[in-house]
Amino acid sequence: MSDRRLHLQQLAALAAASALPAFAADEKDVTYDEDSVLKAATDFFGDTTEGLAKVIEKAFKEQGRPNAYIRGQEAGAAITVGLRYGEGDLILKQGAAHKVFWAGPSIGFDLGANASKVFTLVYKLPKAADIYQRFPGVDGSLYYVGGAGINYQRLNGITLAPIRLGVGLRAGASVGYMHYRREKSLNPF
Repeated sequence: MSDRRLHLQQLAALAAASALPAFAADEKDVTYDEDSVLKAATDFFGDTTEGLAKVIEKAFKEQGRPNAYIRGQEAGAAITVGLRYGEGDLILKQGAAHKVFWAGPSIGFDLGANASKVFTLVYKLPKAADIYQRFPGVDGSLYYVGGAGINYQRLNGITLAPIRLGVGLRAGASVGYMHYRREKSLNPF
């Protein structure tokens, strides 16, 4: 009987372990270190700036090590009510790249238009398919230094930290969400 009890305990332990996320936040083999992220962001944006380095340092200090990132571009405009559209590639530390599109509305004290390159740090994403949902967020001057800005979007334990560098004139603060999708859509909702 003791062998059977031991076997049942082992099966229960395996079942419990499989219910856990596929990674722990501090596992180095499934997350990116700060130097790798800074190099990838610098390669993507084309230039390194002190502002970009400080924004990435802040994100690592507040959120830890990301297990994925999105490289893409977006455009947006607002007159109190705003819209933003973008597309890019989701790159997981463990796995292939996946195409991702996003769109979202916002409302607030916001005026102007902009086009940006976006490098989004992704934290605690269990699998690529979990990116395809609506992430609420606040946009505006949450953290902005040397031409680089960052804000956070959170849902179900997943945190997205878009870093934007671009052109245009858009000022203000707003609340809204980003709907991340597998396919491009003009519908921001």
